[in-house]
Amino acid sequence: MKISKKHLEIKLFGKYTVLRYSYNKIKFSGTNAAPRTATFAKHSSGALPPSQSLKLLDQLRERIRYLHYSRSTEENYVYWCRFFIRWAGKRHPQEMGKKEVEAFLTFLAVERKVSVSTHRVALSSLLFLYQKVLSIELPWLDEVTRPTVRRRLPVVLSADEVSAILLRLTGHHSVLGKLLYGTGMRINEALQLRVKDIDFAHRAIVIREAKGFKDRVVMLPSTLEEPLQAQLAHARAVWTRDNAVSRAGVFLPHALEKKYPNAGKTLAWFWVFPQAEVSVDPHSGIERRHHLYDQTFQREFKRALVAAQIAKPATPHTLRHSFATNLLQSGYDIRRVQELLGHSSVNTTMIYTHVLNVAGRGVISPLDRL
Repeated sequence: MKISKKHLEIKLFGKYTVLRYSYNKIKFSGTNAAPRTATFAKHSSGALPPSQSLKLLDQLRERIRYLHYSRSTEENYVYWCRFFIRWAGKRHPQEMGKKEVEAFLTFLAVERKVSVSTHRVALSSLLFLYQKVLSIELPWLDEVTRPTVRRRLPVVLSADEVSAILLRLTGHHSVLGKLLYGTGMRINEALQLRVKDIDFAHRAIVIREAKGFKDRVVMLPSTLEEPLQAQLAHARAVWTRDNAVSRAGVFLPHALEKKYPNAGKTLAWFWVFPQAEVSVDPHSGIERRHHLYDQTFQREFKRALVAAQIAKPATPHTLRHSFATNLLQSGYDIRRVQELLGHSSVNTTMIYTHVLNVAGRGVISPLDRL
C-alpha cells in the first residue's frame, strides 16, 4: 500500500539538536557600561519583551532562545559579539556604531582573512545584537558594505571513490557513511536521528527540524535496511543498559520534557547513533547520553580518504554533494532532488548541474578530434 508524504509526517515524530557552548561573561570597562535607554526598533516579528538578564551576552542568549533560533546560531552569535566587544577594548556596543562595525569587519577581512561566509555571519551577529537585544535603530544599516558571496563548485566524488571510502569505514561509521551518501542527509541530520524516525515498513526516514526548521522525508535505501537494523539493535542494547542503572533519559526539545517527563527514557526517542560515553548536559547539568559527535566521524572519514589515496579535499558533506550529482546524472528531475535535499530554492540545487556542465557532459573536446 502506498502512503503519502503527509501521512508519514503525521505518523512519525522528529529530531532535534543539542550542542555545547560556553557561558563566559564579559565585564565592560569605563563608566558608560550601564545599560542606556535606547530607541526601540520595530521589527516584522512585533515588539519583543524586555530582557530579564543583566549581562549583555546573557541578554543575547535570552533573545536568541525567545526567537527559537538554533543552538549553533546561538553559539556563533555569542562568539562574534564577544569577539567584537573584546576587539573594541571591552567598550559597550551602545557606545559604538557604524564606524566601529565597519572597522571590525575590515579587520576580519584584511588581517584575519576570514572567508565570505564567516564575514557575513559576523555581520549578522552584530546586527542581531543592535536590533534585537539593544533595540537600537540602525539608520546606517544600508550603508554597511556587505561581502559578495562567490559561488564555488562543490567537491564531488565518483561512485568508485565513494565505494573506496565506504569500504574503509567500519562499525557504526560505515552505517553512517552509507546513510549520508544513500539519502543526501547533512551529517547533523543523520547523527540526531531518533529510533522512531526510521520507518522500515514504508522504507522512509523522516527528518524533523532540519536546516531552516523544515521537515522532510527521504528514502531508506534497501541495501541499508540490514545495517540499520543492526545499528538499532546496538542502540536498543545501550538503551537497556541505561535503563538498568536508572540513567536520565536523552534530551528532549523545547518543553516536551516537562509535558512528557518519561518520554526521554523510551526507546522511541533514543538516538540511532548513541555516544559510547555519557556526558553532562551543559544546560541542565544532568548526566545523560548524547548522540555521536560530528568531529568523531569527520576524523574517521579523513582517515578513510587518505587510506583510499583520493587526492580531493573531501569531507563528510561531500557525500551529500555526490548524492545530488549522481542523481542528476541518472536522469532524476531537479525538483525531486531539491525536495530530497531540503533546499528552499531550486537555484541552490542548480549548482550541481554546473558540476555536470564542467564535466563536459555531451561535449566532445576538439583535442579528441585530432
